Amino acid sequence: MTTLAGAVALYTIARLALVVVIALVIIFGAKIVGVEVPVLVAAVFAVLIALPLGMVVFKSLRLRVNDQIARVDEQRAAQRTDLQARLRGED
Repeated sequence: MTTLAGAVALYTIARLALVVVIALVIIFGAKIVGVEVPVLVAAVFAVLIALPLGMVVFKSLRLRVNDQIARVDEQRAAQRTDLQARLRGED
């Protein structure tokens, strides 16, 4: 089981790597065809392509992050309930 920070970091790194790979494919694919594509243009198109693609490709990572967020929310709710009970004088 991973922590929330670890799951978010892994998901973020995977998404960024996908953008880099797509940008490189655009740049080198254009060079093969004989067209020069600026890096910024390739990066913009890579981000636009990677947004929906990452949701599908990295579904398991996204679900892991969602699960960790739900666990943290449950823990915080339990701690808040416990604190409120102690403040009311209940044990």
